[in-house]
Amino acid sequence: MKSIIGTKIGMTQIFSDKGEAIPVTVVSAGPCIVIQKKTTKTDGYNAIQVGYNPIDEKKINKAQVGHFRKMGTGFFSQLMDFRVDNPDDYQVGQEIKADVFAPGDFVDVTGISKGHGFQGVIKRHGFGGGPTSHGQSDKQRHPGAIGPQRPQKTRKGLRMAGRMGGVAKTIQKVEVVKIIPEKNILLIRGGVPGAKNTQIIVSKTVKKYNPKVIIETKKDAKKEVKKKK
Repeated sequence: MKSIIGTKIGMTQIFSDKGEAIPVTVVSAGPCIVIQKKTTKTDGYNAIQVGYNPIDEKKINKAQVGHFRKMGTGFFSQLMDFRVDNPDDYQVGQEIKADVFAPGDFVDVTGISKGHGFQGVIKRHGFGGGPTSHGQSDKQRHPGAIGPQRPQKTRKGLRMAGRMGGVAKTIQKVEVVKIIPEKNILLIRGGVPGAKNTQIIVSKTVKKYNPKVIIETKKDAKKEVKKKK
């Protein structure tokens, strides 16, 4: 299983061996504790339940207190199931740390995007706005017509003003540039969803190919063809 819960610390930059500046997101990944093993017979699917961010017993409800006491693993603010092929490969109380990943791995990162409150169509959807010619009064940032005369209704899915942000977002296939295992730190290339100090999920990418490898392979193939000629 290559998945872990972490906290987004912020962004910085590091330098490669060639001196190139690489923007990275600093993620405090784990440690996560295995709380429970779930199987097809008992729960309908194979998974392990992990806990993240230790918390005082007084800050959780009675149902959660009973669950944690039964498992004897301590109390945590976050619980999450991760699908696995064989739950018996894990033990209750086992720690999952940042070293489940390695530099060069590609991951999918899920987080709650920053909330922007109620926004108009220009900021929310990128509309161009109305004309600013002579005679225009206060319609520059209006959405324009929102429906036909017949039938007189607003069609489903129409892009309009409304609440922006604060939803689950996943950015796929980003590279793990560096790992600091003693501090459980992941440095992930580029930005990831969420504000500072918010919790995110880092998982092995679901995409099956690496475009960089394909490009390099094509270049090598062309070189071989030229040599033969």
